[in-house]
Amino acid sequence: MAATVTCPSCGFTNAPNSTRCVSCGSKIEAATKTQRTREEELERRYQQDGVSVTWMAIALAVQGVLTIALVFGLPMVITAIDFEGGNGMIICIPVWFLGGLLVGMISPGRTFIEPVVASFLVAIPSTYLLVQSQTVRTMPTFLYIIMAGIGVMFTLIGAYLGERIQLGPPPKPVE
Repeated sequence: MAATVTCPSCGFTNAPNSTRCVSCGSKIEAATKTQRTREEELERRYQQDGVSVTWMAIALAVQGVLTIALVFGLPMVITAIDFEGGNGMIICIPVWFLGGLLVGMISPGRTFIEPVVASFLVAIPSTYLLVQSQTVRTMPTFLYIIMAGIGVMFTLIGAYLGERIQLGPPPKPVE
C-alpha cells in the first residue's frame, strides 16, 4: 500500500502519486525530494513559500513605529508641520511604502504578504485617528479609506522592491 502525499503548501493529505494538490492546486513534489531544474528554480525565485508569523509581527512593529513616529509624532516635535486629516493620509502612503521596503530588505526568504497585512492592520486605527483629527481641511471618509487602500498597495510594491534588492539581480539564463 502506497503512502499518502502531504501538500507542502497547505498540508492537505492527497492520494498517492498525486502531482497536484486537490485542495489548493499547488504542485506536489515527490516524497524523495527530487532536485529542481535550473529553470524551475528561476521560476520560483520571486514566489513566497509561506506566511511567517514572526515576520508578520516584525512587519507590524516596523509599520506601527514608522507611522506613529512620522505621521503622529513628528508634528508634536515640529509644530510647523500639521498632518491633520488628508495631509496625514498623504504622508501615510510613502511611510507604509518605506516600511514594506525595509521589511522586504531585511527578511530572510521571500516575504510579500507580511508587510501588506501589517500595513492593513496599522491603516485601520491610523485612518480612524486621521478622520477624527480633521478640523479645517475636511474630506469624506470614503476618500480616507481609498487612500488607505492605496497605501496598502504601495506597501506591496515596497516589499517586492525590498525583496528584489535583497536577492540581487536575477541570474542570467543558461543558453
